[in-house]
Amino acid sequence: MKNTLSKAGAILLCLLLYGTFISAQSIPIRGKVTGPDGSPIIGASVSVKGQKTGTVTDVTGSYKLQAPKDAVLTFSFLGFLPQEIPVNGRSDIEVKLAEDQKKLDEVVVVGYGQQKKKDVTGAISSINSKTIMEVPVTNAQQALQGRTPGIDVLNNSNKPGDEPQVRVRGTRSLSAGNDPLYVVDGIPFAGNLNDINPQDISSMDVLKDASATAIYGSRGANGVVLVSTRKGKIGKPQVNYSGMYGVVNSLGRTDMMNSQQYLAMKREANRAAGLYDDSNPDASDAKIFTAVELANIKKGVNTDWQSLLIDQGWQTRHSLGVSGGNEATKYAVTGGYFKDQGVMKLQSYERYNLHVAVDQMIGKRIQVGVSSLSTYSMRKGSTYNGMSAALKMLPIADPYDASGKLITYPTADNQQPNALLDYQDGNRVERLSHIRFFNSLYGEVTILDGLKYRLNVGTDVFQNNYGLFQGKKNTDLLIGGGDATATKQGQLVWAYTVENLLTYNKTIKKHSLNLTALYSVQRQREDSSSASVRGIPVEWQEYYNLGQAANVTAIGSQLGTWTILSYMGRLNYGYDDRYLLTLTLRADGSSRFAPGHKWGYFPSVAVGWNVTSEDFMKSVSWVENLKLRASYGRIGNTGIPPYATQGLLGRMPYSFGNKGVTGFSPILLRNPNLTWETTASYNYGVDFSLFKGRLTGSIDQYKQKTTDLLLQRFLPFSNGVNYVLENTGVTQNTGWELGLSAVILDTKGGFNWSMDVNWFRNREKILALGEGKTQDVGNGWFVGQPTYVYYDYKKVGIWQDEASAQVYKQHQGEIQLADLNNDKKLDDKDRTILGAPQPKWSGGMTQRFSYKGIDLAIVAFARMGSMVKSDFYSSYNTLFGRYNNLDVDYWTPANHTNAFPRPNANQERPNNYNTLSYFDGDFIKIRNITLGYSLPSRIMKRWQMESLRFSVDVKQPLILAPYRQKYKGIDPEDVNIIGVDAPATWMLQFGVNATF
Repeated sequence: MKNTLSKAGAILLCLLLYGTFISAQSIPIRGKVTGPDGSPIIGASVSVKGQKTGTVTDVTGSYKLQAPKDAVLTFSFLGFLPQEIPVNGRSDIEVKLAEDQKKLDEVVVVGYGQQKKKDVTGAISSINSKTIMEVPVTNAQQALQGRTPGIDVLNNSNKPGDEPQVRVRGTRSLSAGNDPLYVVDGIPFAGNLNDINPQDISSMDVLKDASATAIYGSRGANGVVLVSTRKGKIGKPQVNYSGMYGVVNSLGRTDMMNSQQYLAMKREANRAAGLYDDSNPDASDAKIFTAVELANIKKGVNTDWQSLLIDQGWQTRHSLGVSGGNEATKYAVTGGYFKDQGVMKLQSYERYNLHVAVDQMIGKRIQVGVSSLSTYSMRKGSTYNGMSAALKMLPIADPYDASGKLITYPTADNQQPNALLDYQDGNRVERLSHIRFFNSLYGEVTILDGLKYRLNVGTDVFQNNYGLFQGKKNTDLLIGGGDATATKQGQLVWAYTVENLLTYNKTIKKHSLNLTALYSVQRQREDSSSASVRGIPVEWQEYYNLGQAANVTAIGSQLGTWTILSYMGRLNYGYDDRYLLTLTLRADGSSRFAPGHKWGYFPSVAVGWNVTSEDFMKSVSWVENLKLRASYGRIGNTGIPPYATQGLLGRMPYSFGNKGVTGFSPILLRNPNLTWETTASYNYGVDFSLFKGRLTGSIDQYKQKTTDLLLQRFLPFSNGVNYVLENTGVTQNTGWELGLSAVILDTKGGFNWSMDVNWFRNREKILALGEGKTQDVGNGWFVGQPTYVYYDYKKVGIWQDEASAQVYKQHQGEIQLADLNNDKKLDDKDRTILGAPQPKWSGGMTQRFSYKGIDLAIVAFARMGSMVKSDFYSSYNTLFGRYNNLDVDYWTPANHTNAFPRPNANQERPNNYNTLSYFDGDFIKIRNITLGYSLPSRIMKRWQMESLRFSVDVKQPLILAPYRQKYKGIDPEDVNIIGVDAPATWMLQFGVNATF
């Protein structure tokens, strides 16, 4: 017995010593994982075969881990063939993964789950985190611009913190919402994506056709954007820091008149009105200029007011995160900070973010997790428009007196207060503070093999506090007169979503089956209030003590609550990896509608054919993938606010018995028959991959018809109410989409050139307006035309002789309009549709170049065939002399131009001045140029880092557009009308990204 124990102890000791020896032979290994084109593969799995040791690659494709000298490393990533490589004592192992011929096994996010790309039957466009970060953006929606076909993204303004307008396959509704539904980590996300740090996003998938969006029923009519945030991955803790700083400058100055040009224009305006005698110019000047203006003219004052208000802005962004995990627990925590100081002093946007994601396995069958997004932001000057005042200011006005103080009225004109007064501390204070907590929690149980139950719970709480104070010397009050004013608004929104999902996956021989069933409820409660006052006794109190004001000018509060109850079923069936079928039915009940009309039913069907899985395609070696798709479905749009079916009463004062009393009268009639707007959609598409993956892409053609539009039907005044809301009207959208990705060069020397191109065209058309109407001129709606058009007289030139002008009761030098019906008079019959903001086509291109550690990306975006309307040419082209004017080529007796009419001091604006505002809206933009350099792995090894990358970005360095080059505008990108607001900008940015 004693000998036996001795032998056992000796064996155990040998094993321990052997294990220690083996451990001692473990060495640090580092390297980089790239694809066939040499680009880094982010998130590739690197593990030691036969052990649980492993890690993932970082944003540069680099990895680092400990492994025995004689170990075998396994490298894998979705869409690429895995590789097993023996260590053989090496400490530096570079790996190039080959693309999998079955690359379509890559998983993409779809509604309520994921699918292999080869099994997707709907129209879905996706961008990953690398693509998102190729363009410096404030808002993740901006990353979609020019990157995916069918997604039209336009900036509403250039104010810091403003969100863009996003349209998926055009505009369908005339008066209800057209914004897509945003879903973040499976939970509907109210509002815009400003609250999310773009660096916290791992992917964005846009669902476009009915097969993809019908699963969201009443909220899917305008497309669905699925946002997936970053999650932890198996591997040791990894710390990442990214930061940038950029200087922001205006793209240019609005071309206003200088002093000499203004003086010539004002004299001509008075000359045309018979108020200027050229034989006695001094006496004439004394009549049309104030004493202050004459003194400034004598001094040679020439003030550039834009330069005084516009300064250099800046942006900075910082993000610090840690992630990691094992097979049981995965985590990711990121904190972010962003600040955008606009080129106008009073405008800025500042945001703090915290993102936490944890996924935890409990045993082998239960998984739970949480993703939490917390945001605090402060926006200043959201409604401030200093440009409006600056452009009107006369160049002969001196902003400062002899002591350097601002002159309140630089020209003694009480309609032109000094635009710089708003910049004085306390004269104008506007803040919008916003705090939000968005949480997505889930629990998933594997009941049987292939059968899973999942509970999703989302909570969303956000609060807005808005305040605006305008002191006595604020420019708005100096024009209108009066004491200091203040407005205070508060909003609290609380929402929750509860989803119960049951999924079943089964593969039997050649048959694959996926079933999804859903029961969910979503509820939102919004509580808001506001108050406005006049006569703040102590101005430094701003809007914090409204009770001390002399007068309350407005007060109100509002409560809005709505609920949607939903049931959904989906079947995905595949046969032999060739034939695909998707059937979906969703039923939504909305509290917004009246009893009997609350429920809507939204079905869809889609089929797919993987042609390359057929025997006859196996000999076609240059085609790796060819899939045909077709779908049809119906989706809805709630489109109305809560309680719209119940009618509205308005407070109204009136006289009763010689006394003033208050009563209530209807301002919106009840319509208990209101129901959903419904869109029926067809989609036909093809996906392909050619030449061993060097060329991949998709082509889609679609047709959408929206019925039961929620529109206002105007009533006779004798009813006492102007209109009633009804379901009437029909619109149609048709279009084509093309998306291509190509590897153009991939040399053995390490040089790579790849390109992404997308192109799309969408045609909107109104088919019916109800009641047999063919047009609604007030709203710009015309049957057979796009959903928004420009309807006006057509300018054909300037009247060159008085006799011809008198035929139309016009005068020489005035705008000549087209007499479309040739009846020798100008009336409403001569108005016509001039054009539409809808482009004939849009597209984008991303060029990527890399050589060893150097990378270059160029992103371009184009919209062609549209028309734009510019407020600059209507509001700041008055040509009557009281205000400064755009520097235009106007008509005079010595200059018979056809561009702009003769100035006239008797007209506040030229007759038919709106016709001067329409321009060719074509443009091509270089959205961003990024040059980066990643330090080589040998240096990273010496510094004990995973990666370090430096970059330089130039945002919006070039705009090619007739509006800019030909007509002296600045930026033609806007929604319908180019407003006079914060100027368009470009930015030079420097960045660093480090991983430890």
